[in-house]
Amino acid sequence: MNCYCGSLKNYSDCCEIAHKDSKQAITAEQLMRSRYSAFVLADGAYLMRTHHASTRPINNKKAIVKWAKSVQWLKLEIIETSKGQQKDTHGTVTFNAYFYDQGEMDVIHEKSAFVKENHAWYYVGFAQD
Repeated sequence: MNCYCGSLKNYSDCCEIAHKDSKQAITAEQLMRSRYSAFVLADGAYLMRTHHASTRPINNKKAIVKWAKSVQWLKLEIIETSKGQQKDTHGTVTFNAYFYDQGEMDVIHEKSAFVKENHAWYYVGFAQD
């Protein structure tokens, strides 16, 4: 089975590696993909762990997991990445995440900001244009 993030790799050779050790996501895009897969799997612990401490919604973990389980995830589409490579400390990833919610198809369109600290990438939130 291909990974939930849309790569042609098996989950065990793709996002599962980052789910076991988030430092294995060596680019912002890899972290974005692994976070999408974590939403598909409703892995709230990973989503919290990879959300930067300055913006982490600690009190919303249960609500995030509940919502992630309530929708049917369809696909992730990466539109653009800016910086966020292995040697960078900041980057952005613009994406669409498609899902069904109560029989209706919906999409999350976001330009996400990421920061790298102590050799690990973290999701910060919406990127400022």
